[in-house]
Amino acid sequence: MQNLIFEIGLAVALIAAMGLISKRLRFSVIPFYILIGMAVGPHAPHYGIFDLRFIESSQFIEFMGRLGILFLLFSLGMEFSVSRFVKSGKSILTGGLFYILINFSTGLLMGWIGGLPIKETLVICGIMTSSSTAIVAKVLMDLKRTANKETEIIMGMIMFDDLFIAIHISILSGLLLSGSNSVWGIIFTAATAIVFILFILFAGKRLIKYLDKLLDIKSTELFLLIVMAFLFLVAGFSESLHVAEAIGALLVGLVFAESVHSKRIEHNILPFKEFFGAVFFFSFGLTIDPLSLGGAVWMAIIAAVLTIIGNMVSGIIAGHTAGISGKARANIGLTLVSRGEFSIIMANMGKAGGLMPVIQSFAVLYVLILAITGPLTAKQSAPIYNGLQKIFGRRKRER
Repeated sequence: MQNLIFEIGLAVALIAAMGLISKRLRFSVIPFYILIGMAVGPHAPHYGIFDLRFIESSQFIEFMGRLGILFLLFSLGMEFSVSRFVKSGKSILTGGLFYILINFSTGLLMGWIGGLPIKETLVICGIMTSSSTAIVAKVLMDLKRTANKETEIIMGMIMFDDLFIAIHISILSGLLLSGSNSVWGIIFTAATAIVFILFILFAGKRLIKYLDKLLDIKSTELFLLIVMAFLFLVAGFSESLHVAEAIGALLVGLVFAESVHSKRIEHNILPFKEFFGAVFFFSFGLTIDPLSLGGAVWMAIIAAVLTIIGNMVSGIIAGHTAGISGKARANIGLTLVSRGEFSIIMANMGKAGGLMPVIQSFAVLYVLILAITGPLTAKQSAPIYNGLQKIFGRRKRER
């Protein structure tokens, strides 16, 4: 373990280099982090102290990646606003329901096409249903669309989707991590997860005023220690109940979102989320052997095409309900295409549950395709819409 610190430094340097390249190319950084992780690892060369296999540090990097999941979900909980969600109205509810129904159904279809067992199929459904909040938010800012009317619908649908994914993860964690195979065993672990979630939310609402008093301190050191203590204790305890630790982190974020100190918490947690989040994607790439991906190529391509089509349909439905223009409807569907962090979390759950290796291969290819395609479809949404209008408009005239 004498080279542990150097290997960690080398890993962080590679991640930083990918970040600089993606910034120069003005592209989503997530696929770059995954690709550099895949490029190194056990199959990579080594030159003396420059060991790109990361043998000594692999477990530590994996642990840092787990921290990245916790901070990502904690930050998501901090950003979730029930009042804003309710205010967003019928268009988000209708669009969100169709978005989940269409994408979940395509996941079931892919499981049937691939001849996968039910557990693997449910993980595929989660991978295909979860849009990337990080990529979508960045695309909206880069394209200067944050003030557009459809942007509120887009963010509302993502919030609706995230809420569904949180429930899906809690059920999957009971199914995959408890080792239960009987119907009653699965029902019991799923019920335990739901009761735990409701208890944390109920207790958090009652205790938040006391937490506010506890956090009313000037010392940033003590402030962070208290927040981190709650985060790790709840996440760790949730794992002992076969509820994914990521859900525990999400719940803590939901509780602290109601705090009067929420802005200060977000400000202090952001650097941890950015750093450990980047390590999370890199560590996922480390677990993937590029030579093992061949068996999932066509499955990932078909799934990506189905996702783009399904998102277009859900965007049209949401936009129609809101009464916005056709181009704005196209913006909704084509902006929501990207997949990223939550799809990777689902794949990691599948690995932890001992599911077929093809799940991870599918996840990495599917995420890479849509993390690259998503920003492009969002940017070119107007030409795509105009092209579709010409095609279908011409067909209507011919009839």
